[in-house]
Amino acid sequence: MNPYWLIVGFTLATQFFVFLRWLHRRLRDAAMERAFVHDVATHHLPHIYHALRLIAAHHGVEIDDPPPVNFFELSADRKPDQR
Repeated sequence: MNPYWLIVGFTLATQFFVFLRWLHRRLRDAAMERAFVHDVATHHLPHIYHALRLIAAHHGVEIDDPPPVNFFELSADRKPDQR
C-alpha cells in the first residue's frame, strides 16, 4: 500500500470529522437560541409589559395597549398546536 494514500485518507477523515463536529455545534446552538427566544416571547414579555404599565400608571402617563405576543415556530417538524 502506498503511504501517500494513507496520508490522503487520514486527511480526508480528519476534515470530515471536523465538519461533523462543526455541524453538530451549529445545530445545537440554533436549538438553544430557538428555545431562548420562545421563552422570552412567552414568559418574560408579558411581565415586562405589566411592569411598564405599572410604571406608566405611577407617573400618570397614558400608554397604548402592548402588542399581542404571538410566537410561532417556523420549522416543519413541529405541529401548530404543539408547545
